[in-house]
Amino acid sequence: MEVRPGRPTDLARLTEIYNHHVVHSHATFDLEPFTVEQRRAWFDQYAPTGPHRLLVGEVDGAVVGYATSGRFRTKPAYGGTVETTIYLHHEHTGQRRADPLYAALLDELGREESVHVAVAGVALPGPASVALHLRHGFTPVGTFSELGHKFGRFIDVAWFQRQLT
Repeated sequence: MEVRPGRPTDLARLTEIYNHHVVHSHATFDLEPFTVEQRRAWFDQYAPTGPHRLLVGEVDGAVVGYATSGRFRTKPAYGGTVETTIYLHHEHTGQRRADPLYAALLDELGREESVHVAVAGVALPGPASVALHLRHGFTPVGTFSELGHKFGRFIDVAWFQRQLT
């Protein structure tokens, strides 16, 4: 897999990948799919350097997933903390494609002087996501019960963190 920064030309594919999870999984708590134009502001918050990144993974020239780091909370004292997330195209799950993509994101964040810790929330059950975070050095720090509601049921969210510096 080739991992590189996201480009504006990726936006349609990234939207397609995300929308599949909106409609078919509880990995995101969004309830309605987005248009490409609606996702433009989301895309524009990322930069090739700095703490807010978007990396894409390509296989044979096709984007198969993406990983991001973004603001955890808006209060200034949280400035050294980022929240990470990763989504794969549904046809590429279960093939360990997330590992090189997440590793690249975490490696880049580890070189950022402004980033101290990464956090990630995993909607439960999510055994593959839990395993991914554990493989990449995240530590479980707690679970919020019934934090979201989707598909007619309440969903718990487990939280993980990893010190980067």
